[in-house]
Amino acid sequence: MSKSQAGRFTRRSMLQFGAAAAASIPLGGSFAGRARAAAPTNVKFTLPWIPNGSSYWPLIGNEIGVFSKHNINLNVARGFGSVAAAQAVSSGQFDFGMVFAGGNFLAAARKLPLVVIATVYYDAIMGICLRADSPIKTPKDLEGKKLGTVPTSAESPYWPAFAKSAGVDISKISLVQVDSKVVERALIDKQVDAITAVGTSSIPLIAAMGEAPRFMPWSRYGVELYAGQIVTRPETVEKNPELCQKVVDTVLECYAHTLREPESSLQLFAKALPEVGLTKAGMQSARIAQGLTQLVTRRPEAVDHALGWSDPAKIPGMIDLVMEFGAPKDAVRPDPAALITNRFVGNVKLSAQEWDKVKENTATFAAYLGDG
Repeated sequence: MSKSQAGRFTRRSMLQFGAAAAASIPLGGSFAGRARAAAPTNVKFTLPWIPNGSSYWPLIGNEIGVFSKHNINLNVARGFGSVAAAQAVSSGQFDFGMVFAGGNFLAAARKLPLVVIATVYYDAIMGICLRADSPIKTPKDLEGKKLGTVPTSAESPYWPAFAKSAGVDISKISLVQVDSKVVERALIDKQVDAITAVGTSSIPLIAAMGEAPRFMPWSRYGVELYAGQIVTRPETVEKNPELCQKVVDTVLECYAHTLREPESSLQLFAKALPEVGLTKAGMQSARIAQGLTQLVTRRPEAVDHALGWSDPAKIPGMIDLVMEFGAPKDAVRPDPAALITNRFVGNVKLSAQEWDKVKENTATFAAYLGDG
């Protein structure tokens, strides 16, 4: 899906989709039976950005019967970045949302009322994106080269952390500020030698241009942040834990369906948002983003525990990373125990055989990260 195509997805279209999904729920049985049945709980839910292969799964909940199972209707809206999405949830504009961990930690450091109730996948896949024919093989090879970056992008603040960890001398690199609309094209056209990027965004776009990018994940050098997380306000956890449980189970079951049935799930995505399936490149982009996301879900947190589980031992280090490189000077370090809970996680699991199938299905996408 190109950025121009993605731009046509509006908040209104997302809310209209949610309403249409609710209207399409079958109403079987007698009138008296329907009258006795509790009406579905309507929940306002925001994504971090325009729905793509790494975030679309709440949109298919009605089609796969998860909404009716939990008697819930998620009215899903597009987001405008993780920080904005976190602010929208903390202010009450949305009941729940999916926000990248960096945005959540930063919001909490700004004293916004927010609590993470599940982590969906475990690596934001921040890193260095390269052309297939690039002579850059190691981080030190970046020295003497032009590195493009979008200053307002999610990964850009953490570039110095990667350089420090990987032993790269920043003074020997020419940092070029690039507009977000053309940063991938700048790499392909050799205006820069490499770019900082989030893999689920840039890799699909470059592949859609007919190129085969290489990617250098920063997580291999200790610069690691969790990715998509389900969030709400502390007062919601306190006053309505039943709703929190229902939302966590609903969203994670939608995601589990995509892990078990990746190709048919993409077809449901294209049905929900026809723009995705209008072109071969659109579907290819969605498929790559989904594959990369699923690749970084098959981690000990989910495999050994359950989908959505967050590792308490990893959170303090991630918060420290955000405080040092992403937060303003007056930010206050949030308490990890107050920020993240596993209370609502544990109901959605994959079997060992299903995880093996996920590994098989994502092998092609592992090659983009140098794991092939």
